[in-house]
Amino acid sequence: METTEDIKYSHLADAWAQLQAHAAKGLPLEPDAYRLAFADPEFLLRRETRGLRIQLEMLKPDLDQTQAGVENTIVVFGSARFPSPETAEAALAAARASGDAGAMTKAERGVRNSRHYELARQFARLVATDSLRFPPGERLYICTGGGPGIMEAATRGAHDVGAPSVALNIALPHEQSANPYVSPHLSFKFHYFAMRKMHFMMRAKALVAFPGGFGTLDELFEVITLVQTKKAKPVPIILFGSDYWKRLINMDVLIDEEAISPEDLALFQYVDDPQAAWDIIRDFYALPAPAG
Repeated sequence: METTEDIKYSHLADAWAQLQAHAAKGLPLEPDAYRLAFADPEFLLRRETRGLRIQLEMLKPDLDQTQAGVENTIVVFGSARFPSPETAEAALAAARASGDAGAMTKAERGVRNSRHYELARQFARLVATDSLRFPPGERLYICTGGGPGIMEAATRGAHDVGAPSVALNIALPHEQSANPYVSPHLSFKFHYFAMRKMHFMMRAKALVAFPGGFGTLDELFEVITLVQTKKAKPVPIILFGSDYWKRLINMDVLIDEEAISPEDLALFQYVDDPQAAWDIIRDFYALPAPAG
């Protein structure tokens, strides 16, 4: 006669094996009160267990980055919509061939914005190249949202020189997938924006914001606010692309209306050159200059 020990799992490995078997066969998991709580997806996805999910999103990326030796990052934000130069040129050629005026206007804008992609790639390549010369515990790793556009460009720049980079992706309704240059063992997916933004700041030694939209603005001003209110330690905050940022936001209005103090403008700097951006960060931390 079979005993309860024979027909019900009680070990961690058994619980995990059952989940894997169901996933591999595409079988749904039926509700089961006897299933171990942490091996019960239906239980973990309840509204009441949200706190546990938030804790897990805090813990998993932190442990994995620590294990990989990632302690210091340079965070790069920017639009997910700016294409690479090669993609932009191909789209322009196709638009010209079609004779569609609207498509040509859009493609020409894509070519114009692709320069931001190339500059982000150059910046990340500089950071990664110099950082590979540092002792392992002092290296600076490029960290992005892991998606397309500027995020792909910065990840690609690190990939160009064989350096790993951190990707903090987010689950969205239209499913933003990781770009092809991310380091798989440092590519994380989040449900909660708040936890994702916390991880951006936990290891950040600098923030470089390339031109972007609502997401970039949200992330940028959260960091500026944290530093302004001294909730976060001072770090270089660089707005890359002075023409874009000065056209988008008139910071002088905030001064004129006394919404911020004049000294708050010193919290960030405008930059237009990849080497200048990297020099600001190197000087801030008195990092050694590259040999030769």
